[in-house]
Amino acid sequence: MDSLIRGPFTIPSCLQCRTVGLSAITNGHHVPVQVSNRRSWTSLKAFNFEKLEGYPMNHYVRSIGLKSASYQKHGMKYVVNATSGHPVESEPEAYNSKDIWESIKTALNVFYRFSRPHTVIGTAMSIISVSLLAVKSWSDFSSLFFIGLLEAVVAALFMNVYIVGLNQLFDIAIDKVNKPYLPLASGEYSVKMGATIVLSFAIMSFWLGYVVGSWPLFWALFISFLLGTAYSINIPLLRWKRFAFVAAMCILAVRAVIVQLAFFLHMETFVFRRPAILTRPLIFATSFMSFFSLVIAMFKDIPDIDGDRIFGIQSFSVRLGQKRVFWICIYLLEMAYVVAVFVGAASSFLWSKLLTVLGHVILASILWSRAKSLDLSSKAAITSFYMFIWKLFYVEYLLIPLVR
Repeated sequence: MDSLIRGPFTIPSCLQCRTVGLSAITNGHHVPVQVSNRRSWTSLKAFNFEKLEGYPMNHYVRSIGLKSASYQKHGMKYVVNATSGHPVESEPEAYNSKDIWESIKTALNVFYRFSRPHTVIGTAMSIISVSLLAVKSWSDFSSLFFIGLLEAVVAALFMNVYIVGLNQLFDIAIDKVNKPYLPLASGEYSVKMGATIVLSFAIMSFWLGYVVGSWPLFWALFISFLLGTAYSINIPLLRWKRFAFVAAMCILAVRAVIVQLAFFLHMETFVFRRPAILTRPLIFATSFMSFFSLVIAMFKDIPDIDGDRIFGIQSFSVRLGQKRVFWICIYLLEMAYVVAVFVGAASSFLWSKLLTVLGHVILASILWSRAKSLDLSSKAAITSFYMFIWKLFYVEYLLIPLVR
């Protein structure tokens, strides 16, 4: 590649280096340019090199003892060969392993935020917990149990990514106000990329459910798909998230009913090949999580009231106010914990009685203490408390298998 360095300019003193010199042809005169390393060349480029690109490539760079110098632009490294008469050449920039690793970490971080990790953790823990309710003895912990559990968890997580991703696709404008850190709202993902991920995960979820051959698992995925789509997609008669009660019922149906019943039946009837029996712990889990899912459905909109009000989403927080909805959520959870204490106290197993009663008393106390100290005027504080609600959700699924 032939190159010309042309145009009147003064060489900054910072380019005076100790080893080599480069002659630039300017207005018929040779102006010595001292360049010894990439940093100096970059400084020269920053000073006046952008002006050179439009000139004809019919001259050569002359050398005064220069081995090489480089100029990088648009992903290519242009190397100046100092041997007299050699034209400027180009070569691809070598890949740096550190840069590749950073790119991988960045891509994983973006997908991590896109998948809404608190919902992923909640889905995984709920399925594991409910599956343990089907265990009757130590002999049930076989390879069949773990394979059936893994199939259920993976298929459900694929569907979870579809549901939260679809919601982000139709909430880009709202999320720019409420959650600007999400990949679609921030522009880290294009709409096409988001749609590709959402569609791919829906297909993988249904494919896995079909291959496994479990009807309870397949119906859990299918009903979750229908409700998740109806909740988010913006077409006539759908986008149920606009209506507070209907939106809450969608979340309650998936988190409280489908997860508890369908995945229990998957383990009980498909994996263990037993007749379906609704046990006392299963009834407790479904009832308690109905309260908890309702709280999550109401509380999640408290920090999002600004964007919801602008875009006409009639959430409970928009209709009733943040403070009122907040305390309704707290009272509902405290009521659920009181019921859980009585259920635990009625157990015929001493270990179950002690663990479930003590566990729920501690959780109720922590919830009340944090609720009284919350600053409702701070969006950051409300968002942090919402994540705390999800942590209580996780802990509850550790206690549910202990209910006997």
